[in-house]
Amino acid sequence: MVLQHTKTIGIFAATILKKAILVNNYILADNQDLTGFAFESLIRQDDAQSEIRKASNRASLTHLLEENAKSVVILDYTLFDFTDEEQLIEMSERFSAATWILVSGELTEKLIRRVVYSSNVFSIIFKDSSLPSIREALTSASQGKRYICQRAMEMLLARQQESDEQEVLTATEMAIAVDIALGKTTKEIAKDRFSSVHTITTHRKNIFRKLRVNTAHEVIKYALRAGWVDPSDFYTI
Repeated sequence: MVLQHTKTIGIFAATILKKAILVNNYILADNQDLTGFAFESLIRQDDAQSEIRKASNRASLTHLLEENAKSVVILDYTLFDFTDEEQLIEMSERFSAATWILVSGELTEKLIRRVVYSSNVFSIIFKDSSLPSIREALTSASQGKRYICQRAMEMLLARQQESDEQEVLTATEMAIAVDIALGKTTKEIAKDRFSSVHTITTHRKNIFRKLRVNTAHEVIKYALRAGWVDPSDFYTI
């Protein structure tokens, strides 16, 4: 009786353990044979029971995800037939149970920013990332977590710092910006400052670039927010 009870407990424990061991499904969407072989070897080393399938284009990737939406997709975006990042994001939204590892030789800051901010299902690594970094990306994705490698994070932070560090206007540019905000034309500003129209036009372009605006109307709004002009100072049109 005790033996039978012990056997029953053992079977129950083995069943629970088997359920706890998740068999991951991987899709290699990388058209470079060497890279695909390297990833398959890494996956087999750490997760021998997992199923690994291969997709050569967007159509075959869609088919594989339709068969098993809960997969880890390892994608070389730059060598695949996505026309832009919007197509990739649309596919990730369609198959929301999948997690993605974007791995390429080069990825633009724009693409990284777009996919990272669109969803937390995207991990980012590069083909020259360290082996520990690649392993961590695989582990994170298999657990439904996101991993951003150091190089990708530095690209995002550098762009953020660049956005935060706005160029300062010179005294001349500040004065011309105020004139623009007050409604003066380029010719009027040139006449008042005894300068050529070409010189004022150059200053105008620099002002727009530094303030990150595109129109005189935006200069007016900027000047009002900054306190450079008072609404009562505007010309009556």
